[in-house]
Amino acid sequence: MNRISWCVILFVAGWGFPASSEDRSVTERLARETWVKDSRLVASAIGVTRREVSIPCLIDRAELADEPNRLHVWLVGGLDGMNESVDVTYRMLRWFHTSDEAKSLRESMAVSAVVIANPDGWAGELGGKNYSGGELTRGYPPPADGYQSLTVPEAQYLWRWLGTQAPDMVIEVQRATPLSTPGWDQAVQMDDALSRQLKQNSVAGVGKLFSAQWNVAKGVSEDGQEATVFTKVADSLRTLPKLHSEARLERLQRIGRSPLEVAEQLAKRYGHSLKTVQYIPAVAVIGRIRLSELTNDPLHRQDAERLIEEYVSGKQKAISDKPSGSDFAGHLVFGELALRTKDEPTKAKLIALAKAAADFGFDNKGQPREAMPSHVEMSDAVFMSCPILAQVGKLTGDVKYHDMAVRHLAFMRKLCARPDGLYRNSPLNDAAWGRGNGFPALGLALTLTDLPAEHPGRAEMLRAFQEHLAALRTHQDPTGMWHQVIDVEGSYRELTATCMITFAMLRGMKHGWLDRTTYEPCVRKTWPAILARIGADGSLIDVCEGTGKQTSLRAYLDRKAILGPDDRGGAMSLLVATEMAAFGSTTVPRP
Repeated sequence: MNRISWCVILFVAGWGFPASSEDRSVTERLARETWVKDSRLVASAIGVTRREVSIPCLIDRAELADEPNRLHVWLVGGLDGMNESVDVTYRMLRWFHTSDEAKSLRESMAVSAVVIANPDGWAGELGGKNYSGGELTRGYPPPADGYQSLTVPEAQYLWRWLGTQAPDMVIEVQRATPLSTPGWDQAVQMDDALSRQLKQNSVAGVGKLFSAQWNVAKGVSEDGQEATVFTKVADSLRTLPKLHSEARLERLQRIGRSPLEVAEQLAKRYGHSLKTVQYIPAVAVIGRIRLSELTNDPLHRQDAERLIEEYVSGKQKAISDKPSGSDFAGHLVFGELALRTKDEPTKAKLIALAKAAADFGFDNKGQPREAMPSHVEMSDAVFMSCPILAQVGKLTGDVKYHDMAVRHLAFMRKLCARPDGLYRNSPLNDAAWGRGNGFPALGLALTLTDLPAEHPGRAEMLRAFQEHLAALRTHQDPTGMWHQVIDVEGSYRELTATCMITFAMLRGMKHGWLDRTTYEPCVRKTWPAILARIGADGSLIDVCEGTGKQTSLRAYLDRKAILGPDDRGGAMSLLVATEMAAFGSTTVPRP
């Protein structure tokens, strides 16, 4: 297929449009291709270039089921920017998913593809280079700073994507070079090539992958070679000591854990310090308190009580005179323990500590402020303030705190709610940052839990929650995740936003605020994806770093995606794991 023909297909498919263009979803447009629509494939994107062009992929739905007896393969074409590699990758994928000859293979294998891994280089006829001055055919492993490279973000997205999806084998399709001969190549001469480094490194901290290259002669269409490639794949894997790659075995082990099992693993690493009463350490401690209840093991709660003792005794001041929103949310830990404490003197002290945060919603005459202070016009203030107000209202029986929670939500929605039901992070830019939507979802789920059914503002708050979750549901990724920018499918799949949104769905279904038949499939889809991003040692995949107000979509795309241990990600992961356990799931939910 020539470049002009491909341009027509890609235009129809929506590929090559800037990621920020409205209503130009790669998924929607590529899904219109008849053969794709009739196959097991679903269209998505693994990342974006510096020009904000999506890097498209086609995912085999059989891969998303994570069936342990199936071989999982990813094809990667177009890194070299050549027509041959793009064309052959596309043809191989189509042959596998549509031909009668491949019917038996489809029963034992799942095959997905990144058809054009270097869309800018291919479109601009730059070969393996891109418009950022990077070279994508070599230099692997790529820089480890998330997806922040100014020259090779495509390589970063590809590397971490392959590690997270953890196939058994990756086949890099490229035009043959002077260092390679046409055909199957597992030796791979170039030391820093993708297909060589995948089997020498633990990719995304998950494990090593089997890999090879399929070299295509210049100008050769390779018709009839598709069966040969997949036969080579199957034969190669059968000769190895283990049928699955190291990464695939690790992924299968991760998704096989129960909610309580992963919560116990996370609790070994997170929730052991409360040097400052702020939301990140406090949420982890709350997770451990809840874990004690779920397991009937008093150890976690006793440790939490030890951590807060200096605040309860007055040896350490819990809140400053000019607190941040994070300080307000951190005080939820006192309320959580107050709700569970039978000793009345201790309970009174805990309530007083929580109340000290909620009282910032009122002036020195006791009158409600326009909104809680320190909101800094950011959507996360829904979580930072509404739950502590509702919690203190429940603990004290004073309706003024409930009134203030409703008042604060209305103020924040005027600033940050978009007409489509999502939240902008701040009025500085319309981008629907992932955690900037996770915070309102989690915040309202917690607030509604403590807001009385008879409160006059509850109906409006419930409506806001339901509309937000309905909007979020439509943006769930085929893998089950939500994105760093919710409505930009090329942005990375972000763990904390996904955990918070999943928590909100679980809590909503539990209390009947959300229709179970509508939202349970979302949770069944997201739970294995969350598990796949959590190592047994508490290491995590793709947690967005701390993020203040940004002024452009690009700035949100460039926020570092943390790989490894992270207190924020660990706290939110522990919280959703305990909520999942409380929801009643004892086995792995399946799509």
